[in-house]
Amino acid sequence: MADDKQTNLREAALAYHREPRPGKLEIRATKPLANGRDLARAYSPGVAEACREIENDPTTARDYTARGNLVAVVTNGTAVLGLGDIGALASKPVMEGTAVLFKKFANIDCFDIELSERDPEKLAEIVCALEPTFGAINLEDIKAPDCFVVEKLCRERMNIPVFHDDQHGTAIVVGAAATNALRVSGKQFEDIKVVSTGGGAAGIACLDMLLKLGVKRENVWLCDLDGLVHEGREASMTEQKAAYAQSGGPRDLGDVIDGADLFLGLSGPNVLKPSMVERMAEQPIIFALANPSPEIDPDEARAVAPNALIATGRSDFPNQVNNVLCFPFIFRGALDVGATTINDEMKIACVEGIAELARKTTSAEAAAAYQGEQLTFGADYLIPKPFDPRLMGVVASAVAGAAMETGVAERPLDDLAAYKRQLDASVFRSSFLMRPVFEAAATARRRIVFAEGEDERVLRAAHAMLEETTDRPILIGRPEVVALRAERAGLDLRPERDFDLVNPEGDPRYRDYWTTYHEIMQRRGVTPDLAKAIMRTNTTAIAAVMVHRGEADSMICGTFGQYLWHLNYITQVLATEGRRAIGALSLMILEDGPLFIADTHVNAEPSPQQIADTVMGAARHVRRFGIAPKVALCSHSQFGNLDCDTGIRMRAALEILDSQPRDFTYEGEMHADAALDAATRERIFPNSRIDGPANALVFANTDAASGVRNILKMKAGALEVGPILMGFGNRAHIVTTSISARGLLNMSAIAGTPVAHYG
Repeated sequence: MADDKQTNLREAALAYHREPRPGKLEIRATKPLANGRDLARAYSPGVAEACREIENDPTTARDYTARGNLVAVVTNGTAVLGLGDIGALASKPVMEGTAVLFKKFANIDCFDIELSERDPEKLAEIVCALEPTFGAINLEDIKAPDCFVVEKLCRERMNIPVFHDDQHGTAIVVGAAATNALRVSGKQFEDIKVVSTGGGAAGIACLDMLLKLGVKRENVWLCDLDGLVHEGREASMTEQKAAYAQSGGPRDLGDVIDGADLFLGLSGPNVLKPSMVERMAEQPIIFALANPSPEIDPDEARAVAPNALIATGRSDFPNQVNNVLCFPFIFRGALDVGATTINDEMKIACVEGIAELARKTTSAEAAAAYQGEQLTFGADYLIPKPFDPRLMGVVASAVAGAAMETGVAERPLDDLAAYKRQLDASVFRSSFLMRPVFEAAATARRRIVFAEGEDERVLRAAHAMLEETTDRPILIGRPEVVALRAERAGLDLRPERDFDLVNPEGDPRYRDYWTTYHEIMQRRGVTPDLAKAIMRTNTTAIAAVMVHRGEADSMICGTFGQYLWHLNYITQVLATEGRRAIGALSLMILEDGPLFIADTHVNAEPSPQQIADTVMGAARHVRRFGIAPKVALCSHSQFGNLDCDTGIRMRAALEILDSQPRDFTYEGEMHADAALDAATRERIFPNSRIDGPANALVFANTDAASGVRNILKMKAGALEVGPILMGFGNRAHIVTTSISARGLLNMSAIAGTPVAHYG
C-alpha cells in the first residue's frame, strides 16, 4: 500500500511538471505589441530613448525596465534539497519552483539560473557579472562551505541585495518559531541551552541567528557526524563550525543533550532518540527539520515528553519551518526601498514580523486554505501558514522599515504605513476599490446585523469589522454555538463586549419581535402562531424585524439558502415607504479593472421600468466606489437591428431613461462585446454616448447577468464584491452561499455606509 501511494505521488508530481506544457514558468509581455506603432515604441527606434535615459542616469533603469522587480535564483546544484549534489541541470525544477513562489507570494519576477561551475570563486564572479540585469540575487542549494565563500564575495562586490536562502531563510523562520516557542514555555533566549546537529550552511546560520536573538555562545553545543564540535578537533572542521567549538574532548549527542531546552536538528533521520528527549529540560523545544524524515518522529517525542513544542520541515505535521514564510517578503521589502544589501537588522525585523503574525488571530484566507487545522497560537501553531495573505504587508513593511533605519535604502519611503496598506491592497484585490466605501463607512457607527451569526465566515467578518471599521456587529445565533465556533476558529470574540447577540431560542425581545411581524403580516395570512414560529426559526425575518424596529441599521443574510427565499422575508418587512427591491448588482474585480453586472438575482424578466430603475441604481452604486458610471444596456439586439424580446424591452427602458436628464453616461441596446470594446462599438454605432469601455453592464434577464457573473468568476478569476441589493436604502443585503469572510467584510462596509453617502 505504501509503495502504491509513493508511485501515485511520483506520477502525479511528474504530470504536474510535464502538463499541459513542460515546466512551471513562462515569459509574458507587459505592454501591447499589436501594430507598427507599438513595435516602434517597444523596439527601434523608440527603445533608444529609454537606453539614453539609463545611460545618463543608471537609477532610471528601475523606471524603464523590469530590473527593479527582477530577482535571479542562482545555483550550481551541489546541495539540492535532500537530493544532494545532483548537478545544475537536475536542479532546474527546484529553481523554477522557487521562482514560482516569488511570483505567487510577493509578485516578484524571477529568472532561474543554473550554472555548471563548482569553483566557488568563479561562481561568484559569474553571479557578480549579472548585476546589470537584476535587482537582487537569491543564492540557493550551493553546498557548504562553498556557499559561504560565494555569498561573501558577492555581497562585497555587488551593490544589490544578495541572500542565500538556505542559510538565512531557514534561520529567519527558525528564529520566529523559537521566539514563539519560548513565549509559550515561559523561557528566555539568554537562559536556554541549545543543542544542534548539522554543521552545514543552514545549521550555522540558524545558530548565528539564535545568538543575535539573545542565546549565549557558551550555551550552544554543535554536533555533526564526527560528534561534538570541540576545541582541538580537526576532522570535518570549517571556520564556521570552529566558532561554536566547546572546550573539552570528544563527545557525542547523547553526552551533551542533558538539560537542553532547544534541540535544533538540520541533519538526518532518527538522530534524536526518545531516551535523549527524556533527558532534556521540562517542556523541551524540538526543531527536527531534516527532510523528508525528521531527526525524531513527533509522535515518538511526545510519547516521552507530552508537552514538547515540536517543529519539523514537513507539511503533514504542525509548525512546518518553511522558507517561503520569509524569502519572498524580505526581497519585496528590500526591492521596494532600493536596499543595497540585506543586513542583520532586516533579518531580525523579518523574524519579529513572522512571530508577531502567528500570535494574531488567524486570517480567514489561511483558515480556508488549511481547513480542519487548529490555527490558534500555541504549541501547535508557533508560526503562520504560507498562505496567510497578511505576511506580505507585515513582513515586507518591517523589512523596508529596518532598511531605512539602517541607511541601506537608496529609495526610502515617505510613509511606511501607507506602504503597508499598498501591500495589503495588492494581496486583497478588493482593497483598493473598497477604500472609498470603507472611508465613507467610517464617518458613522452603524449597527450591522448578520442573520447567520453561527457561520464561521460571519464570525471572522465580525472580528475583522472590530479591527477595521467603527461598526457594531450584531449576530443572530445560539450563544453556545457561537462561542464554540469562535473558540474553534481562534477568534477572541465575546458577546456584549464585542458584539450584540440575538438568541432565537430565548431572546427577551421575542414577544416584541413576533408581535411586530404579526402586525406587518396579519392581513397576508400570518396568524399569531405562525408569527411566533417564524420568529423562533427564521433568522432572516428576525434580522429584517430588527432593522424595521430601528434596533439595527442594516442587515446581511444569505450565507446559506436561496437568494429569492431571503428576499421574500426582507420584502415582507422592509418594503415600506416606497422601498422595494430594484435589482442585485455585483462588482467583479478583474485583472484589467472593475466591471459591474446587474441584475443578477431579483427580476427574472424585468420590465422596461425595472430595467431603467436598475440602470439608475447601478449608476449610484458605481459612484460609491469612486468611479464615473458608464452603463451599457445589453441584449441580443444591437442598436435596433432585431425586434427580439430583450431588444424591445431594452429600447423601451432607454426611452424611459431619455425622458429626463441624467447625471451619468448610458447607452444601449448592444451586445456585451460592443459595450466593452470601443473600437467594435465605433464600427457599428459611431455616435455612441459612451466613450471607451462601459464599466457597468445591465442585462435584460437574470439568466444572462448571473451567467456572465459566474463565468467571470470561474474562468477569468474575477473577485466578486456583492451582490448589492438595490432599492432598500442600504438597509438589507443578500449575499450568496459562496461568499468568503473577506467578502462579508466588504459587504459590511457597504451596509455600514450612511444613507447620505449612499445617494
